[in-house]
Amino acid sequence: MAEILIAACPHIGHVSPLLNVARGLVRRGHAVTVLTSGRFAEQVQATGATARALPFGADQGGSLDDLPGRAETSGVDRLNFDIENIFVRPMPLQAAALDELMAATRFDVILTDAFFLGVLPMLLGNPAERPPVLSYTTTPLFLTSRDTAPGGTGIQPHVGATGRLRHRVLNVLAQKYLLRRSHQAADTMLKALGHPKLPVFLLDSAVLADRMIVPTIPEFEYHRSDLPEHVRFVGAVNPLPTDGFVAPPWWRELAAERPIVHVTQGTVDNTDLSRLIEPTIEALADEDVTVVVTTGGRPVSELRHPLPPNTFAAEFIPHDILLPSVDVMVTNGGYGAVQRALTAGVPLVVAGNTEDKPEVAARVDWFGVGIDLRTGVPTHTMVKRAVRQIVGDDKYRNAARNLQCAHARRDGVAAIADLVDEVVAERRLSTPAHPSHL
Repeated sequence: MAEILIAACPHIGHVSPLLNVARGLVRRGHAVTVLTSGRFAEQVQATGATARALPFGADQGGSLDDLPGRAETSGVDRLNFDIENIFVRPMPLQAAALDELMAATRFDVILTDAFFLGVLPMLLGNPAERPPVLSYTTTPLFLTSRDTAPGGTGIQPHVGATGRLRHRVLNVLAQKYLLRRSHQAADTMLKALGHPKLPVFLLDSAVLADRMIVPTIPEFEYHRSDLPEHVRFVGAVNPLPTDGFVAPPWWRELAAERPIVHVTQGTVDNTDLSRLIEPTIEALADEDVTVVVTTGGRPVSELRHPLPPNTFAAEFIPHDILLPSVDVMVTNGGYGAVQRALTAGVPLVVAGNTEDKPEVAARVDWFGVGIDLRTGVPTHTMVKRAVRQIVGDDKYRNAARNLQCAHARRDGVAAIADLVDEVVAERRLSTPAHPSHL
């Protein structure tokens, strides 16, 4: 049994996947402590792990749009604002919380969200004075590479020598100019804490860990000929199968002999249902399909218009229950939701332009498993055309099923548990015998 500390930024998109990891590790007999927002204490305890709350200043609550000054930003300024305020500023308090927990418990492994920057002081210190650190990315892989454009841009790779030159220019532009402010903010914070500057670009900092975990399959990630050896693809990390599902009264409608289209804006970017859900309902109202809407926990009454006869809505339906019946999923491109669709072999229509969603959408297009609408606010005409195209062309379904098969060959939690054993064994072999280690 290993003593494992999991540290996650206090936002549902970062916490939720790591709770799935925590649950799986507990079931394998490990003792797990989860450091994140106190708002998630009940969810942490439900996994069997011990909950530890971040200090107040590192525990941003509510919507990101509530951050003072954020509404006045857009584009690159918005990206710098988010990196500085959401990820860099909490660094000292996160680091202090880690130190406090480590002073009380001898952890064998620390597993961190890749954007939990409070681990950086530890990673820049003496490796012998800390446990092995595993970094878990909650987004598509952003690592700088000669074979890819800068992470976050949604720009697909270009091949050949010309492509590599283009990537180099774009990466320099992003790191030295567009995101220089964010990187300097991190270096300034590290200097104030008595640590050296980052030896890599800020958004590559997860690579400083002993292992970098990518919770997808290589078949859904751009090829990088210069990928570091300690990066590990583990496959999707999904929740446990749903138990005790109570079907809504309209559930029998899904047995009808016509395609089923599911539309969702996830559980985070769903404050304005007119961005994607309402255009999709309008687009498909007269189509020979059944539309299943989930509002991500928001009241269905927030939909501004009556539902057409072919459309049914609920606040939430477990994807493991719904997706096996779905022919097309329309989504704003949340990484977790897209992965769930692909594990079920469901092709996608993606309309997302915030956070990491352009990167997710670009991969959906690149690997032929769906259509990227290249906007976060599509018209109903755009949605209708894309759904018709996917329903009418088997190439999307076939590509999605190929990725489904690739996902089925991997067990994300089991792979992470193996990595825990691997780094613990490595540390024991490299650490001289001493009474404190017996």
